[in-house]
Amino acid sequence: MLKITDVEYVKDYELLITFSDGVCKIADLKPYLTGEVFGELLDTEQFVQYGLTGYTIEWANGADLAPEFLYDIGRVKSTRRKHCKN
Repeated sequence: MLKITDVEYVKDYELLITFSDGVCKIADLKPYLTGEVFGELLDTEQFVQYGLTGYTIEWANGADLAPEFLYDIGRVKSTRRKHCKN
């Protein structure tokens, strides 16, 4: 099972995400911030209010996204965990 082990805010609506397989990806979430729940996250003050649940990212308003989805939409930054930091 794929899990998110670390997440950092990069800029705008981008997050640097480290996955349990050691791959780091940058995910631009802006195109996906629509609708009642995710639309609230277009306010960057709300977007940066997130945490790890043990397997994925969850925002303060209760929104979350499956790790597999984030993996699929992310662009690879590194395939080695130690090179994941900005």
